[in-house]
Amino acid sequence: MLDLLINGGVVHNAQSAIPTSASVGITADRITFIGPKHDAPPARQTIELNGELVTPGIIDSHNHLLLGFDSDAVNLQEFHTLDPVRKTLKDFADSRPDLTWICGENANYSVVENRRPNASDLTGITNRPIFITTYDQHSVWLNAVALRLLGVEKGVNFSWGQPEFDDNGQPTGWVTDFYTSAMTTVGLKSLQRDIPMYSPDRRYRKLLSSMQMATAFGITTVVEPQVPMAELELFDRARSENKLTSRVIAALFHPIDEGNEFRQQLRQTIDEHVDSGMLSLGPIKLYADDVIEPHTAWMLDDYANRAGVKGHPSAPVQEFNFIVSELDRLGLQTHTHATGDGGIRLILDAIENAQQLNSTHNRRHGIVHVECIHPDDLPRLSQLGITAAMQPRHCSPDLIEGAWMNNVGESRWDRAWRINSLMKSGAHVALSSDWQVGEMDPLVGFYSALTRASLDGKNSWTPSERISLFEAINGYTRQGAWAWHRENEFGDIAVGKKADIAIWSYNLYELEASELLDQHAMLTIVDGAIKHDAR
Repeated sequence: MLDLLINGGVVHNAQSAIPTSASVGITADRITFIGPKHDAPPARQTIELNGELVTPGIIDSHNHLLLGFDSDAVNLQEFHTLDPVRKTLKDFADSRPDLTWICGENANYSVVENRRPNASDLTGITNRPIFITTYDQHSVWLNAVALRLLGVEKGVNFSWGQPEFDDNGQPTGWVTDFYTSAMTTVGLKSLQRDIPMYSPDRRYRKLLSSMQMATAFGITTVVEPQVPMAELELFDRARSENKLTSRVIAALFHPIDEGNEFRQQLRQTIDEHVDSGMLSLGPIKLYADDVIEPHTAWMLDDYANRAGVKGHPSAPVQEFNFIVSELDRLGLQTHTHATGDGGIRLILDAIENAQQLNSTHNRRHGIVHVECIHPDDLPRLSQLGITAAMQPRHCSPDLIEGAWMNNVGESRWDRAWRINSLMKSGAHVALSSDWQVGEMDPLVGFYSALTRASLDGKNSWTPSERISLFEAINGYTRQGAWAWHRENEFGDIAVGKKADIAIWSYNLYELEASELLDQHAMLTIVDGAIKHDAR
């Protein structure tokens, strides 16, 4: 007897763009029947659908659960000019006299036209320190009070970022390289001491909130791409308290300045960690470079609007190659952030070197973002068996107009987020949200992949890199399973696979791209159990 039988739906077929009308049966944690309703065994529970789409559960291959919204901070993602940012911060500060720091999240780089925001832009809002992260978490914006309290001045070591100084040696209030520095052992300890938003309790609240969102969005597996060793206990706590409603694959963070002893610690931690099925330790997170908006990603040629500036790699080339080869030698898979064409070439070269040096294959190393890839490097991902972990929403014009487009320059726009080209080259492209840089909802990702347009549909960009809904769903399911060596467990609707299933509010294949944004995940099934029900 089946535990659960799903009738009346259309089932996504990973081999064909035409979904199949079929019933799906589940016994315990496995799919045990696919076929006509009249052939199905009896079931203890039956769900009757009316033509809605049944897909494998979404695998979000890059989702920062730890960066979920903080109820004691203000979200600035909707604002593209300075005045509403100032008003929102002031209203929040006035309403929360209990907070010692006023914290903001998700600020846009271009809220001040033609330059980066600075401390003077925050003058007069409050007499308390202000700490604001950008939408990509790679930069921080501070007011003068925060600069004084933190002791930011020339010659003073700053452990969680690189403060910017003006021509007179005074701090501007802008800090780059934040996320690469803040999640180091020293950086995180300092951050937790100085900034209340980074306390373990508040980080745990974010984790739980993000987890609930993921399950409600049809996501059955989340890859948390950057877990500092010091924060792994937050995930173990969530597992022990049965708060993990979707599977989590945690990527442990390797700060670029750590040595062999730390790599051995990573290997030992992974070997000794018990894989519960709901929490497992996967790849190792590295950075090849930073990000394009503040001119810190590594470009092969000068930035279009900064003559003589190419950004920089995260480490000297030989040192970076050594780190990747050592991780590969230890049997560890890497998941490396690379945005500029120089950063992407750096990690491609490092992986190729590691494979030749160690005679290894099938590690399935991943490159995250692949924002601006040189044409000569595009076929190398397929040749080297590398996964491109990409985010369709990132290339929406409403996110990258201004700083990103201006910095890269129009002559290189055709190198941006080449999802279609990479798929056609034979590369594995695992799609994801990069929450909270982008919306977590996979339907937003589907829409963005199909349109390369802003959410209002008014502007579209680089349309040759659009993909189909069939390709997008596979990118969020089958390709994600392959990326993490889980293709024998889940990622398809197939007999014998884990019963990780998403059921949508409509047959998505019958909709126009814009109509996808009006739909939702109706049911989420993880390990055979219904974890979200919005019927």
